[in-house]
Amino acid sequence: MLIGALQALYGPAIPAFRREFGLSPSAAGMGLSAHFVGGVAGVLLFDRLYGRIGNRQLLGSSYLLMAAGAAGVALAPTWPAALAAALLAGLGFGGIDYGLNQLFATGFGHRSTAMLNVLNAHFGVGAILGPALVGAVGADRYPAVFLGFALANLPLLLCLKGVRDRSPRPDGGAGESGPVLARSLGSVLAVFVTLYVLHVGIEAGVGGWEPTHLESVGYGAGAAATATSVYWLMMTVGRFLVVPIALRCSAQTIVTVSCAGMTVCLLLAGVPELAPYAYAGVGLFIAPIFPTGLPWLNRAAPQARRAGAIVIAASMVGGVAAGPALGKAIELSGTGAVPLLLSGVSALCLAATLWLIRTTRPS
Repeated sequence: MLIGALQALYGPAIPAFRREFGLSPSAAGMGLSAHFVGGVAGVLLFDRLYGRIGNRQLLGSSYLLMAAGAAGVALAPTWPAALAAALLAGLGFGGIDYGLNQLFATGFGHRSTAMLNVLNAHFGVGAILGPALVGAVGADRYPAVFLGFALANLPLLLCLKGVRDRSPRPDGGAGESGPVLARSLGSVLAVFVTLYVLHVGIEAGVGGWEPTHLESVGYGAGAAATATSVYWLMMTVGRFLVVPIALRCSAQTIVTVSCAGMTVCLLLAGVPELAPYAYAGVGLFIAPIFPTGLPWLNRAAPQARRAGAIVIAASMVGGVAAGPALGKAIELSGTGAVPLLLSGVSALCLAATLWLIRTTRPS
């Protein structure tokens, strides 16, 4: 919940950043970019340390880095200092994102898929509550919000005794994929990375461009903003709803149905009367892909220890790259083409999933 809230705090604080430091909109947006750069670095750094030092030390140091970075954003006297603090907070964010996802993917056996959806659903809860908190206290009081966030990290240091210092090997499960052959490993990892980059690009693309598209087809600004909030809410709801399904169905089945449903909903979003409801459906179907793909990857490629870190880092890169790439495509084709463009990307996600199922099927 805390890392979900942290990621969502920067946007509502942008007006206050601009007033306090005299920034342009693009310069103020660099705060979130610095956070994501730190996040990618944190994933890759803590992956290098994974297995060399204990899991408790990895998580504990991540909590401290995130707390220190958030306090730095609150107290920074200049914008470069605030950016450095956001980078530091992102470093801890990446360590926690990687550490918890990796531990949940390997630590719960056949329940890993269900537990990962529970974990990532609470990320969504935090992402909903963070902006609500800034809205309640006022953007000008963002230092108090970031300081409160920093303090909220510290009690987590007392809750590390339940974390095993060494992770078990991922196990296979009935109906799941088998380990891929060494000669196929590179291709499997490349397609997993592609799936994660593309689906996070869709996630960020809908979140960023849904309001613009809805306004272009006749909806008011307020209705468009509400519909976008519903989209993010449905992502959280979807992860909770898939938990009992994950105990009965394989990860491959869940990801396939999710990609197919996401593609259909994006095509329906091209119909103005259906668009707000279709975007809510996209949130529902896209929700399980990130947490469900990780245990599938761990079972399919247990010999590739760094695979989880690579796809988690790739997902962050997808979120960063989605805005400029989709913006350029919209410049060429117009705002009305948003759902069609995204449905094409979603179809590629479905094709990647079907290829992975065929390649990782047990012999």
